[in-house]
Amino acid sequence: MTRPLLVALALLCLAACAGTSDAPPVPPAALADLAPTGKLRAVINYGNPVLAKKDAAGEPAGVSVDLARELARRLGVPVELVTVPSAGQSVETLKAGRVDVGFFAIDPLRGVDTAFTAAYVQIEGAYLVRDASPLRVNDEVDRDGIRVAVGLKSAYDLYLTRELKKAKIVRVPTSPAVVNFFIANNLDVAAGVKQQLEMDAKRVPGLRLLPGRFMVINQAMGMRRGREAGAKYLAAFVEEMKASGFVAEALRRHAVEGALVAPPGGEAAAAAPRILPSTPPMMRSKNGTSGSSSMNSASPARKRRASSARVHSMYSFSPRSQKM
Repeated sequence: MTRPLLVALALLCLAACAGTSDAPPVPPAALADLAPTGKLRAVINYGNPVLAKKDAAGEPAGVSVDLARELARRLGVPVELVTVPSAGQSVETLKAGRVDVGFFAIDPLRGVDTAFTAAYVQIEGAYLVRDASPLRVNDEVDRDGIRVAVGLKSAYDLYLTRELKKAKIVRVPTSPAVVNFFIANNLDVAAGVKQQLEMDAKRVPGLRLLPGRFMVINQAMGMRRGREAGAKYLAAFVEEMKASGFVAEALRRHAVEGALVAPPGGEAAAAAPRILPSTPPMMRSKNGTSGSSSMNSASPARKRRASSARVHSMYSFSPRSQKM
């Protein structure tokens, strides 16, 4: 029996096994696209604390890790988590074919090689400066002589490369290293994930964030282009994870603050990240917590009842909460 035939038979067997769980049967073509080696290989980016970090035992944890494990469970295959320290390395790992899926900020440059789902989480990009800096608002950053530190090939690097016309971008190997590099080299501004910059501002005296944000990034799942069945399945999976409350519960479980569950989006996103005005703060409820709508704070049960009218995709999934 030839090797291609053996692989095909193994995938059919995995699809049949996946169909015995509480999730609907997995189309063989989708399984072949998402787990061509018989396991789901997912790249996990430690450079964005909203998505992933190491737990007390040094193991990967976070909303992206939870999504990868749940996707593998539905496919009926083992999961292999490939961890990297930066967004740029995450993109390159997928592009090189070393993994099957990943978690990325949607960007048109990345979209050349990557088929994105709609976003599952939205996070803010912010600027950090020294207390003595004359810069007071985000719009003042793009000036002659201003040097902005940013993680190499991060979504913020890609966006600011397009948008900043006068300020100079100084690229740092990884996003978590941006603030230390900014301090050591006496730069003017550090740019990155707001949550990371807030932690750095608490860690290092004499730093402050500029009010608001300079962008909002749509964080999505993605896979290499040319695998249509897998891409459609992945898009439907992300929609169900949002609608069922899975993403919201994962954010709560991992104590992620300042990130929002993205709104419903039935079609895979392929364009630029959603850019919002830099000055107005995020909408907040009366108790001061972030929110974009009443549905974001609704219970998982309420979201499940509302999801059927909003999710538009090729495949249908059964909502399921997961306790990790």
